[in-house]
Amino acid sequence: MSALPAPVHVVGGGLAGSEAAWQLASAGVPVVLHEMRPVRETEAHQTDRLAELVCSNSFRSDDAEYNAVGLLHEEMRRCGSLVLRAGDAHKVPAGGALAVDRDGFAEEVTRTLAAHPLVTIARGEIAGLPPAEWESVVVATGPLTSPALAEAIRALTGEESLSFFDAIAPIVHRDSIDMGKAWFQSRYDKPGPGGTGSDYINCAMDKAQYAAFIQALLEAEKTEFKEWEKDTPYFEGCLPIEVMAARGPDTLRWGPMKPVGLTDPHTGRRPWAVVQLRQDNALGTLYNLVGFQTKMKYGEQTRVLRMIPGLENAEFARLGGIHRNTFINSPKLLDGTLRLRALPRLRFAGQVTGVEGYVESAAMGLLAGRFAAAERHGQAISGPPSTTALGALLGHITGGAESDTFQPMNVNFGLFPPVDERHRGRERKLAYTRRALADLDAWLGKVPVAA
Repeated sequence: MSALPAPVHVVGGGLAGSEAAWQLASAGVPVVLHEMRPVRETEAHQTDRLAELVCSNSFRSDDAEYNAVGLLHEEMRRCGSLVLRAGDAHKVPAGGALAVDRDGFAEEVTRTLAAHPLVTIARGEIAGLPPAEWESVVVATGPLTSPALAEAIRALTGEESLSFFDAIAPIVHRDSIDMGKAWFQSRYDKPGPGGTGSDYINCAMDKAQYAAFIQALLEAEKTEFKEWEKDTPYFEGCLPIEVMAARGPDTLRWGPMKPVGLTDPHTGRRPWAVVQLRQDNALGTLYNLVGFQTKMKYGEQTRVLRMIPGLENAEFARLGGIHRNTFINSPKLLDGTLRLRALPRLRFAGQVTGVEGYVESAAMGLLAGRFAAAERHGQAISGPPSTTALGALLGHITGGAESDTFQPMNVNFGLFPPVDERHRGRERKLAYTRRALADLDAWLGKVPVAA
């Protein structure tokens, strides 16, 4: 029996680190997975579980035919993703989205990795650069990278860290929602994984209620930033509701509060605006306010959010918050296999690379784990085709984006090489996804590559 290769060290036990560790162990490579919690806590986590979801519980659309993130889900499933396997096992109703029971999901990932004979979980902070004797390291420390490690990376690369703020949405106890005013419905009655087409709780507002709510948002007392944080930009895909409200009175009404595809059964009409709540756990006892990331102070959150019809007596399991995210200038600093050009024994994965979103972060962990495993086995490293969601996202952060203007990015069809221009609308999206899955299967060796 051949000896096992030397271990790979994975720093960070979030989605990306957990996925990287799983891919390595599945390829027969020993892994030491370093997670600093609970020895050192973060500003956003609440448990010591691996792959804890600190923001939303949604992995977004699961439509693998017409949506880029749904395509990424399917590609990761075909690559043996632990994150998608656990997500599928703990899904909760969410219309066309894949949303999960966050506790069950994290417990599943933690239990699975702890039980794998090639995985060792080490609790404690890696303060500074990983030790020189660690020949292969995946840095997957996420948006809350410890200050000591972040400073060591900055000193090594000579680059100032790029950072932005990310806000967390509140969670409400289901039995405190007044269903005499609210109702269950998905937009356009669309069912999704684990859903029925009536998966969201909807709270309607008329024009006057909406105007009063916007005014309250604008006047509410907000979290104050430290002086050095004040110029840090938000990520456009996760703006606090107060920031959106300040952009104009209708911004929220055509953002997370858009009323399209919904009819209030109490009036028989489409509302002026709607607040949607999505199931947050398998028991259905907790619901989060969709798109309601906020930087209001806690007392203000309770006051303002109880202005929403149906939430007048809402009890909050968790109020919203805000934390600082950090990411590196990946197009300048990383090579095509996610290695740090200045120190190639280090690979980076997850949100710290400048991808945005749970699934995108886990996807970079998946690739980093596969690349590190191939390297440990002395095999040639081959990245996924650029026509796949995995390859398009990887290509964007490792050279496709302009380093001077690099900002976090979700997966989207704009990152893919174009398909035939004769395709239009939904047909065009379907062309992207069919090409992607065929090329992914060829990359995975399931079908022969065409000559």
